[in-house]
Amino acid sequence: MRRLDRRRFLRTVAATGAVAAAGACAPAPRGAAAAPGATGTVRIGFVSPETGALAAFGETDQYVAAAFEEHVARHPLQIGGRAHGVEVLKRDSQSDPDRAADVAADLILNDRVHLVLVSSTPDTTDPVSDQCEAAGVPCVATATAWQPWSSGRSGLAWSYLFSWGLDDVEAVYAAMWDQVATNRTAGALWPDDPDGLAWANPDTGVLAGLAARGYSVVDPGNHAAGTQEFSTLIAALRAADADVLFGVPAPADFAAFWRQAADQGYRPRIATLGKALVSPADVEALGPLGANLATEVWWSPAHPFTSSLTGQSAAALAEAYTAATGRRWSQPLGPAHALFEVAAAALSAVGAVEDRRGIADAIGRLRLDTVVGPLDFTAGPVPNVATTPLVGGQWRAGPAGVELVVVSNTGHPEIPVAGAVEPLPPA
Repeated sequence: MRRLDRRRFLRTVAATGAVAAAGACAPAPRGAAAAPGATGTVRIGFVSPETGALAAFGETDQYVAAAFEEHVARHPLQIGGRAHGVEVLKRDSQSDPDRAADVAADLILNDRVHLVLVSSTPDTTDPVSDQCEAAGVPCVATATAWQPWSSGRSGLAWSYLFSWGLDDVEAVYAAMWDQVATNRTAGALWPDDPDGLAWANPDTGVLAGLAARGYSVVDPGNHAAGTQEFSTLIAALRAADADVLFGVPAPADFAAFWRQAADQGYRPRIATLGKALVSPADVEALGPLGANLATEVWWSPAHPFTSSLTGQSAAALAEAYTAATGRRWSQPLGPAHALFEVAAAALSAVGAVEDRRGIADAIGRLRLDTVVGPLDFTAGPVPNVATTPLVGGQWRAGPAGVELVVVSNTGHPEIPVAGAVEPLPPA
């Protein structure tokens, strides 16, 4: 696929007119196909990282996209009184923001998609949302804290997000820390990327809330993505006697840090990491060092929610994924499925699939019970955002390998716990 940078894309949009207006008379894109009995086809672009440093976030997405197409083939979408099939155009951001922007532009300009779905960290969700805003194409994002997604964006007209916030992360982490005896000194491990910069922001990140809870934070500074040498950072955490470790590093970066920390004698009492601990395979690769590592839990088979699209419970969705792929569930499965729940509900609320403005407005009005919980895009906390519940979990040994067990549900008693918070095993 030819590359198309953001500036060139914006020039192209200006030269050709709004994509939303052009879509009604555009020819069918390459590869379009309708479901049997359908009189039209909806084209949905779906962007997420399937390769690169954040590949763990996208490992369930091909399954979700194919399952949605199969579901609609049996149950066509009703749009304006007409049955529609669907074509999901899946694209890999390769964990690269420039690549994410390029594939989004290609989906918009060349494939003439009616709607874009995007998942997994600001490195992918932010540039894709920006392209949709520039082109006038509705977009729904997930699996990204709302603060880095909404930061610097005002007057959003086309892009929406359902996810949790950094305030939720701070509350979940502190609730787990409070259950372990520590000196209340927390060491930070955050990268020099949109997530790390957002977490470290003194106004909108996690620091102010932690200080109010009685924790002092040791901040050795942001490390460059891809760093494999952490001796200086580890020495700073050891010198501060940080009993707590938290942060949002990429899986490979954290693996390097954690092994070096063990070699150099740094062992906190509890460690809660976002982004690094998404996939069971990433945790298992750490061997015994992976025991009792903790993270925020966005979704699990234990969540008591049901899909508005298929009627599957969270547990049934996880079982179907494992049966089809032979792989264990991971957290991104639920939000990815919920993206298509939102898409189906919004599309069903408009009179014509070419009405991109109507689709975007329908998302903004949406109140929907999904497999990740109830979504309300009218409620905030900021415009165009619906929040989802967040709880705390730890990785424990299970019969099929490591399992992510919900151990703290402060604020969300409807999500059951399956164990208690435990400190890290001694070195």
